[in-house]
Amino acid sequence: MSSLDWPVILPLIFAGLMGLSILIYVVLDGFDLGIGILFATADDHEKDTMIAAIGPFWDANETWLVLAVGLLLVAFPMAHGTILTALYIPVFILLFGLILRGVAFDFRAKVPVHRKARWNRIFFAGSLIASLAQGYMLGVYVLGLDTGLAAFTFGALVAACLAASYAAMGAAWLIYKTEGELQEKAVRWLRSALVFTALGMVAVSLATPFASPRIFERWFVLPDMIYLAPLPILSAVLFIWLWWQTFHLPKEGDRHAILPFLTLAAIFTLGFVGLAYSFYPYVVPDKLTIWQAASATESLAIILAGTLVVLPVIIGYSFYAYRVFGGKASDLTYD
Repeated sequence: MSSLDWPVILPLIFAGLMGLSILIYVVLDGFDLGIGILFATADDHEKDTMIAAIGPFWDANETWLVLAVGLLLVAFPMAHGTILTALYIPVFILLFGLILRGVAFDFRAKVPVHRKARWNRIFFAGSLIASLAQGYMLGVYVLGLDTGLAAFTFGALVAACLAASYAAMGAAWLIYKTEGELQEKAVRWLRSALVFTALGMVAVSLATPFASPRIFERWFVLPDMIYLAPLPILSAVLFIWLWWQTFHLPKEGDRHAILPFLTLAAIFTLGFVGLAYSFYPYVVPDKLTIWQAASATESLAIILAGTLVVLPVIIGYSFYAYRVFGGKASDLTYD
């Protein structure tokens, strides 16, 4: 054990844990943010079922965001200060959207029926604001926390792409958790959202290497180009397969209802791996590497011990919640 180079290994471990937390958050909280966005096109009687489809899970989903930000703060304090200083306004907007969403989620279940529509609109607004803020922050982060009109435009493009992707995730989750007319409508929502998601991802993929010279060198220089090539190819195959599936869903006996959601999760994972490869070894693009931003080795060792206790608890709770509430939303009595 003493031969291991812990000052090198520990920052890599925490970078991996932080990246894993962000990916899980995007996949899990992505579908309930997406369902909030889909509120704009749902009928009033469908919205209660949509809420039931996310009610038991959404608090657990947001735990992964708390874990990711917490790991950034304690393991990479220099990066935490740099990133949150540069993204102060969009972070504030994100928190505002999440607060709106949380308040609306609880109040819509308590108010009289004639006032529920107001809180439904607020739930939609909070979900959309939070999704757009996350996308904008990702776009600005890709550009190395740059400012100016070009960075704002690119951030807006990524924001629209991520919101469409979340809507697709929400529709895919509804295909799995609902039945009947709402499930059929969710298939149509997925088909429409996939169009905007695919167009957005293509636009972002084309714009990103030209917006960032560092990423251009990673994507279009051998041998890195060969290593990255399977990611967009496999993503395109999964997109085409999922689009084809939307013309054959729902299937008799509700077979394979979870597959659209798992397929989108795989696409998100491939995109995340591509971004992680493009950024490495930076935690703040072009400014701070993982090792430059990391806390002292002794501090990381103590933090890792705590993380190894907390992480299994979060994973175990998440698995337990999804297992217990694994039925169709129409069978749930969440209030």
